[in-house]
Amino acid sequence: MNQLIDPFDRHITYLRVSVTDHCNYRCHYCRDEDHQTHTRRSEVLSFEEIAKIVRLFAELGVTKVRLTGGEPLLRKDILYLTKMLGEIPGLTDIPLSTNAHLLPTMASQLMDYGINRLNISLDTLNPQRHKDITRGGDLDIVIKGIDKAIEVGMGPIKLNMVVMKGINDDEIEEMVEFAIGRGLDIRFIETMPIGLAGIEAVDRHYSEAEILERIQKRYGNKLIAQKAKQTDGPAKALLIEDTNTRVATISAVSNHFCGTCNRVRMTAKGDLVLCLGQEDSVSLRDAIRSSMTDDEIKALIVSAITKKPEKHVFSSVIDNISNRQMVEIGG
Repeated sequence: MNQLIDPFDRHITYLRVSVTDHCNYRCHYCRDEDHQTHTRRSEVLSFEEIAKIVRLFAELGVTKVRLTGGEPLLRKDILYLTKMLGEIPGLTDIPLSTNAHLLPTMASQLMDYGINRLNISLDTLNPQRHKDITRGGDLDIVIKGIDKAIEVGMGPIKLNMVVMKGINDDEIEEMVEFAIGRGLDIRFIETMPIGLAGIEAVDRHYSEAEILERIQKRYGNKLIAQKAKQTDGPAKALLIEDTNTRVATISAVSNHFCGTCNRVRMTAKGDLVLCLGQEDSVSLRDAIRSSMTDDEIKALIVSAITKKPEKHVFSSVIDNISNRQMVEIGG
């Protein structure tokens, strides 16, 4: 067993690992206003357990592991985990997703411990709007975090903007210019109907077609299509000529990318989630806390991959995903 191939001949080479379902922001498309995280420490995978599971995935052909949350930098001693993962044979890419609030003090250490690639959530450049979207976040600290990451030499850094009609869709061009000014990539993401918060955001959906129309209008023939690598995520990227900035879109709803899906997710509690649009999952936490051997756990993973669906059904089966919060899954 040295490859993970699902029933639709998709090679799974990318694992997203949530290290915590806690977050210091409460973005309204990610979690319900009244949602509270009550996860007990015993329910969450230890760093040693995470490293063991990641090692088994690497032995099955996974080469990219992204650390996510919640907010992964809230996990105490996260640098210890990044060091452990960096020693696993076969892993060639270990990026991290963050809201950047803790980056001003942690960017340099992250760089020293092997995390040089970041995805940073940034939905607006308006301080009050940022506070409203995140329910209390501080844009000034986020910008300082981004600039600190640049200063210590991290790269590439990608900004992720969830575009919401009537809330921040008027900032698309401004966000691209911000990215160009700092030599960053930027990805525009459609809202997804995951959890009650996501379902309530359906009316604010702003499609990939609308986003690209705006970008084409502004940058026209300066856009150069980029070929994706096998371990890349779902974004379709365009390089802006004479800059170091690639603009991309992630269109999970209007133009899904299921045919090329190469990833699965593991929650902080050790549930292997096969698709954001389906509830099916397998507990790897229970497996590694049992008497199962490594080979038996790998066989369990291989078996789970055979249940990966062909595609999500956001548009027709909302009941499958209404009871989960994006903050609990890891995005």
